[in-house]
Amino acid sequence: MTTSSPPRPISAEALAAAVYAQPGSGARFDWGLSGAAELGRVCAALVVVDVLSFTTAVEVAVGRGMRVHPFPWGEQAADYARRVGAVAAVGRRQMTPEHPWSLSPAALATAPVVADLVLPSPNGSAISAAASATGLPVVAACLRNARAVGRWLRRHGYGSKDAPVGVVASGERWPDGTLRPSVEDQLGAASVLDALSGVPGGLSVEAAMALAALASTPDVPAAVRGCVSGRELIEGGFAADVEVAVQVDASEVVPLLRQGVFSAA
Repeated sequence: MTTSSPPRPISAEALAAAVYAQPGSGARFDWGLSGAAELGRVCAALVVVDVLSFTTAVEVAVGRGMRVHPFPWGEQAADYARRVGAVAAVGRRQMTPEHPWSLSPAALATAPVVADLVLPSPNGSAISAAASATGLPVVAACLRNARAVGRWLRRHGYGSKDAPVGVVASGERWPDGTLRPSVEDQLGAASVLDALSGVPGGLSVEAAMALAALASTPDVPAAVRGCVSGRELIEGGFAADVEVAVQVDASEVVPLLRQGVFSAA
């Protein structure tokens, strides 16, 4: 009498290759730097969403003709800017009349236009900088341009099983540095996924569940104003940044990362 051998345990690497990348779907969704790395391994294009405020700031700056260099948050941004002949953005509270370039979308809407701007942030910018190393097309999306981004992706053939697109909600950080999923980025990512509904490859379960958040939110601007991140900015004196960010479908600008720099697609 013969008995079958017990199944071999699957390694973590094989499991990741098999399921974590949401195979078989044309549009996929994940969170943060690790999610971007996983989707970047298998997707044909990536979309980074950081509504408050990196990708909104990128959309505003690129829409005014600036080239934006993503860079992880840290003091080295100024050194990098000097090396590439760019202006380095500073923190919102470090702005001065002489140096009005920061992560504030409202400030960037009126600051003098510069050719190249280094825009550091701990979330969306760090993810974009890391994603640029994959060589994939990387698009910056926010509530202002989500529909335009979806149209651009579809027009260029992304969203099939052979050319899937990964949508990454950047999220925020807890004080210990761990990822804090955020309402505004889930709604921003869902807005892109909504524009991708009906792509040939369909949505992964994760993407469909993210999209469900949008369907259950009748007033997206009110939700962003009232969420933790929105209240943090409003109560900190930066309500104007939130108001710029909640202008849903106000822009046709599609910032595309080429050779480490965002410019208009």
